[in-house]
Amino acid sequence: MKYILSLFLLLFSFIGYSSSAQNKSSFIHVEKGRFMLNGSPYYYIGTNFWYGAILGSEGEGGNRARLNKELDYLKSIGINNLRVLVGADGENGIRSKVEPTLQKSPGVYNDTILAGLDYLLYQMGKRKMYAVLYLNNSWEWTGGYSQYLQWAGYGKAPVPAIDGWPAYMAFVKQFPKSDSAKKLFHNYVNDIIGRTNRYTKKKYVDDPYIMSWQIGNEPRAFADENKEPFALWIADVAAQIKSLDKNHMVSTGSEGKHGCEQDINLFERIHADKNVDYMNIHLWPYNWSWVTKDSLSEKLQSAKEKTKKYIFEHLAIAKKHHKPLVMEEFGFPRDGFKFSKESTTNSRDSFYKYVFELIIADKKAGGPFAGCNFWGWGGFANPSKEHIYWQKGDDYCGDPAQEEQGLNSVFASDKSTVKIIKESVLKFK
Repeated sequence: MKYILSLFLLLFSFIGYSSSAQNKSSFIHVEKGRFMLNGSPYYYIGTNFWYGAILGSEGEGGNRARLNKELDYLKSIGINNLRVLVGADGENGIRSKVEPTLQKSPGVYNDTILAGLDYLLYQMGKRKMYAVLYLNNSWEWTGGYSQYLQWAGYGKAPVPAIDGWPAYMAFVKQFPKSDSAKKLFHNYVNDIIGRTNRYTKKKYVDDPYIMSWQIGNEPRAFADENKEPFALWIADVAAQIKSLDKNHMVSTGSEGKHGCEQDINLFERIHADKNVDYMNIHLWPYNWSWVTKDSLSEKLQSAKEKTKKYIFEHLAIAKKHHKPLVMEEFGFPRDGFKFSKESTTNSRDSFYKYVFELIIADKKAGGPFAGCNFWGWGGFANPSKEHIYWQKGDDYCGDPAQEEQGLNSVFASDKSTVKIIKESVLKFK
């Protein structure tokens, strides 16, 4: 009897081990410094599709027919990885904020957006597409830092378009040191990761088509004196997510050195954390003044040289820690700083091709570059020709509400850009 019991326990243990190993392989994870999926390396060229959950809604802003059309088209050109906003925070009707929002007040949710997120993940899973879901934001266009501070009693959050950037930056730099604001976000993370998808009936933690939970979109310390509390907060949230979800990876959403007070050591510290699975960088030549509105083509070569230097600086950190590196945001304005879908994209095409070639070359050399998400997918949207900035009722495109609509968006009609993307996807597989 004792022998039979021992044999049974051994068999049960083996079955449990096999199930666990199989379960791990079906989720994108890191082995020996590279992404793995179902026993093979996983490399990708994807895009930013921040409004996916809104399109998936059956309420305000929803358009499931368009969502399915966008997903089908993206799949047809080889895109199988989308970086998506979980949802915006706070009241609707705030200038330059995405709406409708998800979290109307702390812990109170707009169920139509939750249903939209469920539907998006359901449809992505049907197409074998993978989602990176970001949970917070440094910037005003989804609420994020500023909204949590307002809820925590720090006063009304400034709006950069109205109150100016200095006022906004002075306000949001309080977040890394605010235990009350961070606690509200902590509760939100628990709520979202603990969800069950109403369409698939799967818990989010068991959905293999979620690639990564991301702490935020471009999380920043916003001041030198905040570096320590910022690094501790990133570590705390990463540990919290891992405690809730053993299957999925955690990423920061960082811009890289540029988002770490120009401190490469801070970038290294937050990404060396044991609960952070891979490294992120973003790259914005116009936003970072590497080019200007009137020098997009003239300064393009200089921007490429700075791009290469920026990438290589972060690749060295990724190699040191044996973690994959993903450039999950990069963009370039349309020619002449125009916003119309009919305007040309020659400089953007050249920049995109250059970035893709750098990533492909690193992969061929056995480096840690594992993927990228260009910014951002405008798809079949038709921005208004009567006004530049998004207004309620307009189509959603790759440019959030605080940016000129069409500026950085890649539309399905941008044939030359789409051709470069499609060719690069094939080379990067």
